[in-house]
Amino acid sequence: MRPKSRPAHRAFGAAILAVGLIALAVALGTAGHQAQSQPVAATVDGAEAPAAAGAAGSSAGEETGAMTTQPAPGKYRELTPEEERVIVHKGTEGPFTGKYTDFFGEGVYTCRRCGAMLYRSQDKFHSDCGWPAFDDELPGAVRRLPDADGVRTEIECTNCGAHLGHVFTGEGLTAKDTRHCVNSISLQFIPAAEVRYGRAIFAGGCFWGVEYWMQKQPGVLKTTVGYTGGTTDNPTYEQIHSRDTGHAEAVEVLFDPVRVSFEQLAKLFFEIHDPTQLNRQGPDVGTPYRSAVFTTDEEQRQVAEKLIAELKGRGLNVVTQVVPAGRFWPAEAYHQSYYADKGAEPPCHVRQKLW
Repeated sequence: MRPKSRPAHRAFGAAILAVGLIALAVALGTAGHQAQSQPVAATVDGAEAPAAAGAAGSSAGEETGAMTTQPAPGKYRELTPEEERVIVHKGTEGPFTGKYTDFFGEGVYTCRRCGAMLYRSQDKFHSDCGWPAFDDELPGAVRRLPDADGVRTEIECTNCGAHLGHVFTGEGLTAKDTRHCVNSISLQFIPAAEVRYGRAIFAGGCFWGVEYWMQKQPGVLKTTVGYTGGTTDNPTYEQIHSRDTGHAEAVEVLFDPVRVSFEQLAKLFFEIHDPTQLNRQGPDVGTPYRSAVFTTDEEQRQVAEKLIAELKGRGLNVVTQVVPAGRFWPAEAYHQSYYADKGAEPPCHVRQKLW
């Protein structure tokens, strides 16, 4: 993982791990069903999201709250005729008529049809165009496609395909030089105090590789590599690898529970590392590289243990620990998004589909 600490046998160890993962895939068939985790309070890029019960409301007149589980395929909120005209049939509401054009409350804007998180309030700006304007979207939440007019670029909810509006670039209105021009009627605002993010923590060897794959999962909003499961406060990388601090290299994942469930993330976790290796992954050896799921609630514990039972039932000696999550300590800045920043792929984490 880290050049200064990886010997010449790095490639050989990665190859051994890859062979092991292939063996796992061969040994397993397809199985499993999906369970949901309880969303928790969290932060995304510094935006606080305290937990709150009950329906969400806002000064803009919203009548329903944040959705916290994935809807069944095709089972979305019931739309009014006007909402359907815009969201389904790609219509446009009149300029300066939408409730969010001049609304700047702190929170998250979600898809009115499916509830997926789309935009953060800090990315909204005054454009004087007559519709709500944003210069960025949450990761992977908005899809761009050529408009039927052959000129503009349409934007829609990645999760359900709801029509949102259009996106424009080159106008110089903000530093990001992007304007998502969105129909208010396509959105539902959730106040910051009532936004519910999902949170999961996984340890599976080098945290660079685990983070790489988690970042690729649709619905993941933010990842942070760090240390957890030990006794030392605010540990450093050198400390956890040179002293007996008890910490594991781990990845904290914040996600939109409408777009992805904890079970989907846990399945991905088991597919990107070898859960039968004790206190190591490939060339990385020691307890900091152990396999573990640090659960944030009882439902996550049940899901993790169910998946492990499935794998053990197929003859795999899974050694993954399932333990309650404790304090998570973010790692040093140079460890964050390592492979994404390098434009490279992890040699020690190769995905093998197991479900």
